[in-house]
Amino acid sequence: MKEKLYTIPVNDAFDEDCECPVCSMRKSLESNAIDFTMGPSYMEDDVRGATSRLGFCENHLTLLYKHQNRLGLALILKSHMDKIIKDTEMLSEAKLSAPSFFKKKSEKAEIVSYLDKLEASCYICDKINNTFERYIATIFHLYRHEETFRKKFNSSKGFCTQHYKILYSAATKYLRGEEQNRFRKKLNNLYLDNMKRVRDDLSWFIDKFDYRYANEPWKNSKDALPRALEKTNGISLS
Repeated sequence: MKEKLYTIPVNDAFDEDCECPVCSMRKSLESNAIDFTMGPSYMEDDVRGATSRLGFCENHLTLLYKHQNRLGLALILKSHMDKIIKDTEMLSEAKLSAPSFFKKKSEKAEIVSYLDKLEASCYICDKINNTFERYIATIFHLYRHEETFRKKFNSSKGFCTQHYKILYSAATKYLRGEEQNRFRKKLNNLYLDNMKRVRDDLSWFIDKFDYRYANEPWKNSKDALPRALEKTNGISLS
């Protein structure tokens, strides 16, 4: 494999006692991306140029604000706002000075297309996704070539729905024939067995609010709700 392999973070994630090791990997990438963006790098021209052009999604802008580097975030956002103002003025003036009588009414105005693209872009998301794709490739590389990792994978607590889908889909790219079938069968079992496990814990959590079960033990249900959030939607509250 010519591309860089990230064996250490992938192995570390599968060593964790968590409901989805892929969520753990992505959360680590997100934390590193936030730290990088709010570190000295925000003064570098190439980073500032990218953040000015791409901006941030709502989730990551909130995390940047919580980082507490208010001056750094203010500088980043001022540059981003300068770029938005410049681009909007340019597109608006071009539209006013050169109206098109041939453009279909159903076609989007350039300014709307620009804003749609801006709304869909995020510097942090891009930074995460560029490495995350290699993490997925590394999972399959290790699964194919290292028995120790394969045992970790097979004994994990499964995956959230989103990452189950990603792994199931990626199997077509990285595995062939019977090897792909075996992987998907194991993946399905891991996902469903552990989804049922958390579902059953959640069910007992609900029952504990019934007076008839007030004196019964909580078993493994006390943290069932946050674990269910991670299983269904990849939300980690830790």
